[in-house]
Amino acid sequence: MHTSFHQLIQEQSSLVEAVLELEMQARGRGKALQPQPGWDGDSNSPILPCSPMAAHPPALLLPAGRSRGAIISQYYNRTARLRRRSSRPPLQQLCHTARPSLRQYDLETDPARATLEGEDKRSLLVKELLSLSPSQRSHMLLTVPLSLAEKRTLRQELSGQRGPLRQHAQCWAPSSLCGWSKDYIILVSLGYGLLSLLPAAKPWHYALKQIGGRFGSSVLSYFLFLKTLLMFNIISFLILLVFVVALQAAYPPASTSPQSFTGLELLTGAGYFTHSLLYYGYYSNDTLNDPCASRPNDSACPLAAPPFPYNMPLAYVFSVGVSFLVTCVLLVYSLSCSFRESYRVGSSAGDLAIKVFCAWDFKVIQRRSVKLQCENICTQLKELLADQQSRSRSLSLCQRLGHFAVLLLAWALSLSTVLGCVLAVHYFSEHMHAVSARQQEAILLVLPFMVSLLNMLMPHLYNLLATREKQDSPVAQVYVAICRNLILKMVVLGLLCYQWLSRRVVCSTEECWETCVGQDLYRFVVMDFIFTLLDTFFRELVWRLILENKLKRKQKPEFDIAQNVLELIYGQTLTWLGVLFAPLLPAVQTLKLLLLFYIKKTSLMKNCQSPSKPWQASHMSTVFITLLFFPSFLGAAIFLSYTIWSVQPSETCGPFQGLENIYESGKTWVQVLEKSNPNITWFVWVHQHLVENTFLLFFVSGVLLAVIYFNIQVVRGQQRIICLLKEQIANEGQDKIYLIQKLHSVYGQRERCT
Repeated sequence: MHTSFHQLIQEQSSLVEAVLELEMQARGRGKALQPQPGWDGDSNSPILPCSPMAAHPPALLLPAGRSRGAIISQYYNRTARLRRRSSRPPLQQLCHTARPSLRQYDLETDPARATLEGEDKRSLLVKELLSLSPSQRSHMLLTVPLSLAEKRTLRQELSGQRGPLRQHAQCWAPSSLCGWSKDYIILVSLGYGLLSLLPAAKPWHYALKQIGGRFGSSVLSYFLFLKTLLMFNIISFLILLVFVVALQAAYPPASTSPQSFTGLELLTGAGYFTHSLLYYGYYSNDTLNDPCASRPNDSACPLAAPPFPYNMPLAYVFSVGVSFLVTCVLLVYSLSCSFRESYRVGSSAGDLAIKVFCAWDFKVIQRRSVKLQCENICTQLKELLADQQSRSRSLSLCQRLGHFAVLLLAWALSLSTVLGCVLAVHYFSEHMHAVSARQQEAILLVLPFMVSLLNMLMPHLYNLLATREKQDSPVAQVYVAICRNLILKMVVLGLLCYQWLSRRVVCSTEECWETCVGQDLYRFVVMDFIFTLLDTFFRELVWRLILENKLKRKQKPEFDIAQNVLELIYGQTLTWLGVLFAPLLPAVQTLKLLLLFYIKKTSLMKNCQSPSKPWQASHMSTVFITLLFFPSFLGAAIFLSYTIWSVQPSETCGPFQGLENIYESGKTWVQVLEKSNPNITWFVWVHQHLVENTFLLFFVSGVLLAVIYFNIQVVRGQQRIICLLKEQIANEGQDKIYLIQKLHSVYGQRERCT
């Protein structure tokens, strides 16, 4: 049961022999010791009253039949020995004339200590545990054979009595090495305690477990994807806030006449917000901490240049670049982790047995957690069984041809609707340019309203087509719906990006076209959020009320995973497209995702039911992140790269005014750096031959593709080896069956002969 009991008995017997030797030397007796009250007449070794074994009968030291008091008493003695072992001197260092103290050798001279019971033993155990180091204390709590409730009670008592010990430790001398080490141990233990609380401090930890247990992994994948997007936006917002927004707020440019706030700016993003930190046009092209930056060129500046000048154009473009680089690294890392968890080498034939026999967590003791874990395991078993049933189905040749014809017709209809939507958006935007001279601020919402309306209505048409297609599995149905919605949204966004780069944008002011593009993207983000709320209200809440009250059906609408995921990808693409034109757009997207999580979770719990056909979404998170990376992130990166390298910025506003392109600001900074400090010519050489040279980019891309190709080949080789091993195992099983049949036939012949 516990491996330390045998070691404990051996240590106690060696301590008893040492005690006997010391007593014989101190008393000068040449005769054997007389039997004591703790003497065991059946054995040749005495058990002293001061020994820890005196507090336990021999039966209590055995692995079976131990009581709680015996275990606490035994581990109290063991912790006392651990505490005193570090402070007692060895026998070789003792003075020969001095009488050694028995307390230095784990011996208690008071026989009343051996008769302590119940709470006294517990209090003594707590005191001895407090005197140990954190590592010894944690090891002792782990190895003590008590229930989890008893261990939790001991930890609570230890945490309650740790405060007075800290106050007592403050009276130690500051120059004492022991006092310094004690403080260091306390800090380390406090750090480990905070690290242990990190899993419990994860955002929405219990809410995600509740969703997964009630609705399965397919619906849970949507909320996990939303959580991933929230992390990306928070990181981008912090980078832009620290290096661009906060510094520009500390050194504001020359203020223009502010407009009055009417409240409509929350929807349009224009008016009061036009000349604010939200948009590109507010940021200056000066050195922020230079007192002479705002002086005319012909006037001399009496002040010296700052030791650390902060160039706002350079900080602006580098912050956007670093934000995209960090997002790219996190996306690739998330994609690799998701591939590693979802696409494992080999089959998942044994998952059902693992869920049945190994899925229960025996550390769960709360009733709510037990119920949640039961629901989660039941839902996972339903998904695995439904997955196996869908794989076992087979269709005839005529059924396959008919199904293929239906799929072809459905795809032709969906692509034609995409073409019609793109033409409608194009002609409507042209009409908006024609009437832009007599526009008002509210008219700016018409184009985002139309695009968001198409994005909300077209998925319902695709769902109607999906009911006629009759896909083989719910997974294929979700993938087809995602592809159709993604094609619609990306084509419409491509048309809008073309209009933005050609400066054919409807705007309330013609001062800065970058600000107009930022306002357009802000309106698209806000309108997408509004239509998401409307879709949630009408399709989930209103439809549930109609089903329950009017149609008298005991069912609820199902959660549409495809459309909700595509809404997240569409909103995130808008945010990445607008980072250069509206640096605070990631903050708006963060607020939107936070509200969306709680709204969707509440609507899911109240208005939706679990999927009628349970299915396992083992690869769903990987597909979502892949679609987020391509075409969403790569498309936004290409759009911004083209804007930085090829599009001329505004001449009257923004941090890059007066330049041919945004990338020229980096060249200008390198030239200024070379003139101010000729000793760093190597940096100029690196910039010219490595940064500006496209050969390095192609070389790195080739190496990356080669590494990916080799990894794919390694995985394929592992799959072939696994298939060969499985075939070998199957052949060995058949050989064993053949040999058993031969043995049965031989034994049958012998029995007939006899």
